[in-house]
Amino acid sequence: MTDFSIVIRSLFARRTLTLLTVATVAVAAGLMLVLLTLRDAGADAFRRGPGTTHLYVAAEPSPLTAVLNGIFYANPPRNAMPWAKYRQIAESFPWEWAIPTQLGDSYRGMPVVATTRDFLTRFQPDLSGRWRFAEGRPFEANFEVVLGAEAARRSRLKLGDAIILTHGSPGSRGGDVEHHSHEHDEFPYLVVGILEPTGTPHDRALFTDLESSWILHAHDRRHHADPSVTMTALEDLLDEDRLITGIMLRLPTRPGSNVSPAMQQQFDALRRDTSIAVAQPEQQIDRLFAIVGSIDRLFIALAATTLVGGAISILLVMTGAMELRRRQIAVLRVLGFSRPRIFSLVVTESAVIGLLGAAAGVVLGVLGMVIASEALRSTLGLVIPAEPRLPWILIVSACTVALAALAGIAPALTAYRQPVAGGLRGVD
Repeated sequence: MTDFSIVIRSLFARRTLTLLTVATVAVAAGLMLVLLTLRDAGADAFRRGPGTTHLYVAAEPSPLTAVLNGIFYANPPRNAMPWAKYRQIAESFPWEWAIPTQLGDSYRGMPVVATTRDFLTRFQPDLSGRWRFAEGRPFEANFEVVLGAEAARRSRLKLGDAIILTHGSPGSRGGDVEHHSHEHDEFPYLVVGILEPTGTPHDRALFTDLESSWILHAHDRRHHADPSVTMTALEDLLDEDRLITGIMLRLPTRPGSNVSPAMQQQFDALRRDTSIAVAQPEQQIDRLFAIVGSIDRLFIALAATTLVGGAISILLVMTGAMELRRRQIAVLRVLGFSRPRIFSLVVTESAVIGLLGAAAGVVLGVLGMVIASEALRSTLGLVIPAEPRLPWILIVSACTVALAALAGIAPALTAYRQPVAGGLRGVD
């Protein structure tokens, strides 16, 4: 009989207690694995969000709020800008592109982005490539809409379907005017395209042209002034109807590069206008993670404490078992097992519990990542791999086994010091 088989028999003899201890360690290891993986994968997913945008301009209170609302669709923007502001900024520098956007409307809780065709033809949601259509084409006329991949999946819409957008969102504002949520049955939108997944927040949005959104706003204004008005067209638009909530800007770059030497100069120039907030999206994402970094470290510290708690549970179980195994240890000593060998058996048994807990923890970690990944995809449109990363699996598993082995040292010393005669007398 090998030493390892003795360890397995000993664990099996106390299988209920062993399973409970393994479960405790598994929960701790799985939690640590999920938190570490989410931290890295979440940061990568957020950094994909801005795509090829260099600067983002909005009339928001701060650059961070502008990025969260305008690019990640966290909330409807609270303030709007006149079309004249877009023209002023677009003509102030030979940008590679300047794309206006308007947010505030929705469909079944998903954001609707009113913009120009440049959003789907020039802006890249990911540095690796342009938009790709699973079906259909970009919008080309008023009241046509393109669906992001997640929006199409959740709504189950298909090409040719007609939909009614919810004009405005509860609590959203355009300028200083409150827009209550309601539907415009007289303005149906036609689904003309469905995009392939990009792994960015844009997957859960719908995209249409600016003029259609302006018509909806103008119709509200005209109907409020004259309830007999039943239809609104482009010729009815006034300057006050032509509003946007953001401008995505990209500076000229060399082929294959995403860096422009004019970035700082144009950033400083735009910041002189106190009526707008100017953001470098990548910089604001780094700032966001710096803000939540302390909370992130707190959660990881709590997970590490839980992992240490799992090791303590092993210590308690192994210590309690030593009192019940006095005869077994004495018999092994009579059979010729040396004190160091007995010490090794106990430490190995403790390490095996840690190894089993680590293995079960990886399984729990994968399940946790699947749940977290689906939640982030449906709420924020962020695509995070559902499987933990191999380096973290190895690190967490190694730490779990090491802590378990350390927890076995105290009971192993007890077994090491136990006299043979005393153990045999304890049975009689």
